[in-house]
Amino acid sequence: MMKTSKVDLVGVGLNATDTVIPIPSFPSPGSKIEFREKTILPGGQVATTVIACQQWGLQTRYVGKLGDDSAAKLHRDAFARAGVETHLFTATGCASQQSIVLVDAQGERTVLSRRDEGLALRPAELNREWIVNARALHVDGYDTAAATVAARWARSAGVPVIADLDEIYPEVDQLLENIDYLIVSRDFPTRLTGEPVLETALSVMRSRYGCRLAAATLGHEGVLAFDGNEFHHAAAYCVPVADTTGAGDIFHAGFIFGLLQDWPLSRQLDFACAAAALNCTAVGARGGIGTIEEIAALIEGSSRYATSYVSHATHPVAL
Repeated sequence: MMKTSKVDLVGVGLNATDTVIPIPSFPSPGSKIEFREKTILPGGQVATTVIACQQWGLQTRYVGKLGDDSAAKLHRDAFARAGVETHLFTATGCASQQSIVLVDAQGERTVLSRRDEGLALRPAELNREWIVNARALHVDGYDTAAATVAARWARSAGVPVIADLDEIYPEVDQLLENIDYLIVSRDFPTRLTGEPVLETALSVMRSRYGCRLAAATLGHEGVLAFDGNEFHHAAAYCVPVADTTGAGDIFHAGFIFGLLQDWPLSRQLDFACAAAALNCTAVGARGGIGTIEEIAALIEGSSRYATSYVSHATHPVAL
């Protein structure tokens, strides 16, 4: 058996083929709307995060499943161009995951997705060596059972686990118990915990699952994170927005990059916000992945949105 190489980041999770369609406004029920163009691009939460980290100089590995259609070649080619080590399974008779992405005139995206059940990555398809021979593991919740196995292996080997979650999947609690850095979508904490206030929900989430950091990305309001002692807020950067697709994926990439550089949390969050903002200036989940130098320049020279979360950023939470 070939020895598994050591990498900085291994990703286990979603890839998707995005059909991006710009529209002047989101259609109202019963209406018709004309579109002039569409672009087919590779995307997917974990796959995009891995690609970004590879472009920033990290050595990466991706584990996932594709269909046996032409879209599979699109993904394989993208990974190969970037230099990502891949372990890709093929689901015979299935189309690769598809997303229809409607992007309005303000750049806000709405996603319609379709995924064949045959695309599910099974725990038995994983190799422990792929996971433990990495400095960090990144997962989402789509294939919860496989992600949980990978996260347990990583935890047992002292490999930190970062998660990107936006839905409450069946048996997700078992996965959450094995996450170190839980960075989720805006409304996930309140839906998961039943707590209506985001700060309280983040605190409960971190306490319940024992993660080092619980955070929620907030779109143009940036990110709010809780480390067990205090809240940390990083505001979003003001940029001309073309398409918000992939903003969260690139945020996670920026966070992971900073984590592996051993940066302070505030710098990790700032870098992640800037990387996400820059990606929004172009079309597609990976359209605006900037260089490290371009991201640093944005941090130095761009204004940031003011939000109501600033007042909470430095106050410890009393539970």
